[in-house]
Amino acid sequence: MKIAQKILVGMLAMSASLPLAMLSGQAQAQPYSQSQATLRIEGFNVDEVPRLNPGVDLNFSIYGTPGGQVSLRIEGATHSLMLLEVEAGLYEGTYTISDRDRIAARSPVTANLRQGNQVVSAVLNESLQVGVGYHSAAAMPGPLPGIERFDVEPAADLSGGNDLRFTVFGTPGGKVDLVIGGVKGKVFLPEVSKGEYASTYTIKNRDRIASNSVVTANLRVGERLASVTLGKPLQSAAAYAPTRAARNCNNCGSVEAINLVEVKGEGGYLGTIGGGIVGALLGSQVGGGNGRTAAQIAGAVGGAYAGHAIEGNARKTNHFEVVVRLQNGTAQTISYAADPGFRVGDKVKVNDGVIVRNP
Repeated sequence: MKIAQKILVGMLAMSASLPLAMLSGQAQAQPYSQSQATLRIEGFNVDEVPRLNPGVDLNFSIYGTPGGQVSLRIEGATHSLMLLEVEAGLYEGTYTISDRDRIAARSPVTANLRQGNQVVSAVLNESLQVGVGYHSAAAMPGPLPGIERFDVEPAADLSGGNDLRFTVFGTPGGKVDLVIGGVKGKVFLPEVSKGEYASTYTIKNRDRIASNSVVTANLRVGERLASVTLGKPLQSAAAYAPTRAARNCNNCGSVEAINLVEVKGEGGYLGTIGGGIVGALLGSQVGGGNGRTAAQIAGAVGGAYAGHAIEGNARKTNHFEVVVRLQNGTAQTISYAADPGFRVGDKVKVNDGVIVRNP
């Protein structure tokens, strides 16, 4: 009896330390780890097609956390699609419609990005077929969503690997995506706090973003849409300073041509006299009488000319001429005794008749 009492007391003590959820038969949800918080899908795109017939390709792309695995599920499709990571954080894949598929223009498409045992999902927010989009906001009942402010932290450089931080303030509880000129597809902005949507887009190598690229933010609440265009450049003002200075550089340009020039020398009196003597001696060996005299004269004249030419050829020189096309449209030619080491297309400056590289 005493042993049973001890067991019962121990069980009651253990139950007191257990969470209420476990006592009620419910599993307790574990908090998200840091890795879960950083795993994200930043953008989801499809190349819309005119018709959804068998044999037609649907090309999908996903922007998100690099180093993961992405699978797509299209409602009405007979199988799933795996996307390959073609660039860090960029996943692409093509689904070919078969005659067994029942895919419609508005078929939901769900993407799952998996990394380890963590998964994040996103649903495509556009149709698969050209011309089938969202309903007009004016035709839908209820208040219109609004965008109060749209901002970006400009980048110093718009090449691959650099970041652009976008922020939209507007109606809470919606979904925000961006369309960036030079970027394929749409970029998602999650709601980080009530009415604030923000995310960082890492520029891909294939992007063609310019400082003045048009960026449009779309805020959707249900089927109603509000849009606004960004009113500032994507590249920081500090990055423009060297560009403006280079544009106003009067002595800046590029190498347009490099020519090897040969200058023939002039023969002197020594070559003429020497050649004439040799020619006369050779002429004296030809014929007899007046014929020999004529040959001597012809030999002397020809020898003198040949001697002059030989001496001139020995004195010829070579030099290089570098043609620089300046930004103002004019050209300058600079001579060098030896190969200066420049190549056509090199960016250079001309300072007091000397060419220097312009990094």
